[in-house]
Order: sequence, then C-alpha cells, then structure tokens
Amino acid sequence: MSSSVNDLIVADPPQSCDVELVKGPWEFDSVPGYGPGCSEDDVMPVPAVRPGQLPSAYQKMTDADLHARIVAAKEALGDKLVILGHFYQRDEVVQYADFVGDSFQLANAALTKPDAETIVFCGVHFMAETADILASPEQHVILPNMAAGCSMADMADENSVEHCWEQLEEVYGPLDEQDADGKQPIIPVTYMNSSAALKAFCGRHGGIVCTSSNAATVLEWAFERGHRVLFFPDQHLGRNTAKAMGISLDDMPTWNPRKPLGGHTEAELDAAKVLLWNGFCSVHKRFTVGQINKARDEHPGIKIIVHPESPMPVVDAADASGSTDAINKFVQASLPGDTIAIGTEINMVNRLAAQYPDRTIFCLDPVVCPCSTMYRIHPGYLAWVLDALVEGEVRNEIIVPDEIAIHAKIALERMLAALPK
Repeated sequence: MSSSVNDLIVADPPQSCDVELVKGPWEFDSVPGYGPGCSEDDVMPVPAVRPGQLPSAYQKMTDADLHARIVAAKEALGDKLVILGHFYQRDEVVQYADFVGDSFQLANAALTKPDAETIVFCGVHFMAETADILASPEQHVILPNMAAGCSMADMADENSVEHCWEQLEEVYGPLDEQDADGKQPIIPVTYMNSSAALKAFCGRHGGIVCTSSNAATVLEWAFERGHRVLFFPDQHLGRNTAKAMGISLDDMPTWNPRKPLGGHTEAELDAAKVLLWNGFCSVHKRFTVGQINKARDEHPGIKIIVHPESPMPVVDAADASGSTDAINKFVQASLPGDTIAIGTEINMVNRLAAQYPDRTIFCLDPVVCPCSTMYRIHPGYLAWVLDALVEGEVRNEIIVPDEIAIHAKIALERMLAALPK
C-alpha cells in the first residue's frame, strides 16, 4: 500500500509544493484564500472564497477518534445518508465515500439515491452546488468545509461573462436569435468547474455544461445549434477538445476578460469557431513536455496519459489524454509490469499506484502538490457535519437559489444527456 499524500509530504518536505498542507485546514481557513499549495497564478476573486469553520474539540481529536465518530454516524444514519468523494480527494476522507468518481459520475451517482435525505459532497463548492440543483427538493446537500472552492471556477465570474456576452452581441448581433439555418451566432458552454450562476447563464442562452468526460459530445451538440462556441472557464480543455475535432488553432482565439473584445478585432472574432476563456487549472498547468521527455528517457516503453486540462503541447506529447475516469480505465487496461506516468492530481495517481502494485505508476510532476482547495476537506470537518446530522442538525448546507437553479438545471440536464464517447 502506498503512503498517503500527507505521508509523502512529511517524509520528503523538499519535494512538496507546500509543507503547510499537512496542517489541519482550520489553521488557515479563517483567512479568505485558497490556502497552502495554491499556485501564484491563482488570483483571488472578489468576493473571496468563503472561510471555513471547525470547533476546537474536533481540531484536537486524534485520527482514531475521528474515524470512530464517522463510522458510528454512518451506521446510525444508514440509507438516509450518501457520501460522494471525488477522485482528487485525500485518502483519509475518500475511504468513507459511498461513491468515488469524477464530476460527471458523481452528478449521476447523486441521482441514484433519491431516498437519501442528505448528500455529503467531499469535493469542492461547484460540485456541491451541482448536486443541490439535481437533488430533489427534500434532500439536503452538505459541503463539509465551506472554504473548499476552486481557483479555476473563480476565473470566470458572472459579471465578466455577462460583459463578454454584451460585447459579442455588438459583433454578432442578437445572440439568442436563430438564423435561416436554425443556428445561433454563438452557444455558451461552461465546464462543470464553474459556479451555478454560470451554469444558469448557459441555460438561459441555449447553452450547456460539459465535463472532461463528455466535452467532445457537448461541442458537437453546440455546433449543431450554433456557428461558434464560447467555452469557459478552462481554455486547455476547450482547446484540446476542439483541436481533436479538427478545428484549427487559428480559429480558437483566447478571450481575455480584462481587455476590450477580449483582446481581439471584430474580424478575428467573426472568423472564430471557438472562443476560449483565459482560465486554467493550476494543478494541471504544472505538467510539461520536459517531464514527459524525462519519463521516456528513464523508462523505455513507458505509457503516458494526461488530463485534458493540461496544456496542449503536453497532451500532444502524451500517448493518451482523458478525464479522470478515462485515466482510471487506461490503468485498468494496462498489464502487470507496465510503467505508467500520469498527468493529473497526485491523490488519484497515488491511489492508482496502491491499487496496482504489480505496475510502476507515478505522477509526471515530481513535486507532491495536491489540489489545494480539495485538500481542505478533512476528516475533522466530515465528523463534525455527520455528528450534527445524527442530532438532527444540518450544517454547511449548500442551497442554490431557485432563480439560478431553474436555468442551471436546464444546462445540466443537457449535459447528462450528452453521453461521453
């Protein structure tokens, strides 16, 4: 069994992006921000990430005490509770999940438990929002630590996207109207890693949500209905997906929300097929072609797969790219003795290495740097919210306002119908 990511950081601090990560998140949750391990490229939005909270009694509990409380609470709550855990979640938490998967799988998993009174989402804020939108009105959705946000999701805020839409209307004309071919000038597509407000924006304007699993299917859907696509917030997923579909890079300008017309001329926008928002994942941005070349030099015959949130040169240099579920299946299909380098979040890579000890599996990035916001979910927070549920109290509930949820659900249901290829 491989050591947990926490153990790896403790064992070799110089190989960690930030040793502060091993501290309890409550030590820095009182200060708005992404916390230890975040990238210097992650610029905090306004308003900032919600600070977390945890009573001191839970901060002082041992790992054994927290484990006992979580297990007891799960047993007491039974089928009234379902715990969802993302692939990137730390081992110390994901061990309690009833479902483990990527954002697409977990969105579907929540729908399979309509009788569960409470969904506890061990992930980040936008994931819990999605679960609340798709859940029945009687169900409660809980995020154990309210400070577990997402720097990528925060790179596209509602005001910036609305302003972008207004500028595009000046170039393309009325954006919600169809031409003689039955197509809109442009269709908005938001990655799952975005706020409920932006999902609602897509729902209002004939758009759709995508995940890394079904991004190609979603782009095909969008081009059946529009001449162009506005893709946000992750430029890399949009670029890699559109390029694989045969769209030229010249037809995919990057929209900079801080510049008029995104930094382009009207002629450039008129010729565009996909407008890519200038956003990214700080974890996947760390992967480089140099890391791939080094892995090939040191391990002849190695197989390399990366997540499509990685920069295009990295995706092009790898043997394969795909969602976290696709990465999981890639490893499942490998053979004993294979050596596999993976370009995605370290918790998932570490878990796969433990699951397949007869293979050599390692992360392309030699620096142990987990998703800093996902890492804010800690057993202490999970025990705290579960203990409250046993007593009949719902803590840290995520509630998406009806006026947002109605339109966001339209875009999400379109996503769920767009099955991955």
